[in-house]
Amino acid sequence: MPLSSPEPRELLHLRDIQLRGYHRADGLFDIEAHLVDTKSYPFENDDRGAIEPGDPLHGMWLRLTVREDLEIVACEAASDHTPYSICPQAAPNFGRLAGLRIGPGFNRAVNERVGGVHGCTHLREVLGQMATVAYQTLYPIRARKEREEVARIMAAGGVPERKRPSMLGSCLAYAPDSPVSLARWPWLKETATTE
Repeated sequence: MPLSSPEPRELLHLRDIQLRGYHRADGLFDIEAHLVDTKSYPFENDDRGAIEPGDPLHGMWLRLTVREDLEIVACEAASDHTPYSICPQAAPNFGRLAGLRIGPGFNRAVNERVGGVHGCTHLREVLGQMATVAYQTLYPIRARKEREEVARIMAAGGVPERKRPSMLGSCLAYAPDSPVSLARWPWLKETATTE
């Protein structure tokens, strides 16, 4: 269902963000972002002079290379278009993200390494979305391996460990008592009745 029809209006600013997840031949994963800001009108910039309608104010790239466990092994940033000529100097600092793991506390750790004067607001903000794309890229692979491990344990007569699903409680659909969660993890019904 789309949004309701808007009142008459004029587009002033457009931010396009493309996010992609790739499986590399070497077994690692690349999560890439491309951010472009444009205006629908000409304006003067202190550093670049006149910026025409549709010319990028920002044109930035960011690539995270991650392992299957979501540990970042490399991060590369590049800026084709920035409002100031000094801005691209922040790009090498994003290499400091190597060694971080995407998960709880990720945004805080990012800010410690490339926050404030050490980074770029726009690249730093897109990292949260890249973390989500990393999960979306890797989830099918991780879930398949988990199902295979559970099947292996059960085939050997064992009982698989019932860990709390990491997505539980992360949104309305994954509320612990939602029909989605209870259908996906039937053992949650047992847990709820024994607590």
